Amino acid sequence: MSETIFQAAALILPLIFAIVFHEVAHGWVARALGDPTAHEANRLSLNPLRHVDPMGTIILPGFLALVKGPVIGWAKPVPVNKYRLRNPRFGMMAVAAAGPATNFVLAAIGAVLLGLLAAKHGGVPQDQSLAAFVATALIYFLQVNVFLALFNLLPIPPFDGSHLVEGLLPRAAAKRYARLRPYGLGLMIALLIVLPWAVPGLSIIQRFVLPPVNWMLGNYFALADAVAGGI
Repeated sequence: MSETIFQAAALILPLIFAIVFHEVAHGWVARALGDPTAHEANRLSLNPLRHVDPMGTIILPGFLALVKGPVIGWAKPVPVNKYRLRNPRFGMMAVAAAGPATNFVLAAIGAVLLGLLAAKHGGVPQDQSLAAFVATALIYFLQVNVFLALFNLLPIPPFDGSHLVEGLLPRAAAKRYARLRPYGLGLMIALLIVLPWAVPGLSIIQRFVLPPVNWMLGNYFALADAVAGGI
């Protein structure tokens, strides 16, 4: 197996897993809080193909990778009708929080598994063996889940963080904030792609997302070390 194929396979599988569970978690919580829209649309499936957005999952990330820009993307959002939720204001906050929360839980599971693997092999395998592939995939799994969770907590429509902000604001301010939602895609591209390209020092990802990502990864890797050392 060539190094490129090894790395690509180790990254793609965790990425798909993290995105699918993130999206399905939104639908699971919405259904629990009274909105069966995602269930009716058959979007509570763990089949990755049901969650692929051609533009956000394939075209845009591929283009950004080719031009060596910041690679961002998204899956097809799970449909949620806030007016079918028993408490729309709280419900939308809970639904939004479910995706990042699921990624944090998955990262913790990945850290434990990485620790168990390291304990079995006397450290993280570095060769081209199956154990090394699994270790690399688990490291990517940690990184992808933490980044996906914190990236989605940005208070920019249509990210999950925007629903949390909208729920926390006073109702009048929340209504004004919600008016940005139709312009969310353009706003996201302008702030996350165009702005860093035009003014490199103003990268939102570099300044506001990566520092907490690195801090949280340090804690997850510490958990993996604790598991490895405790066996």
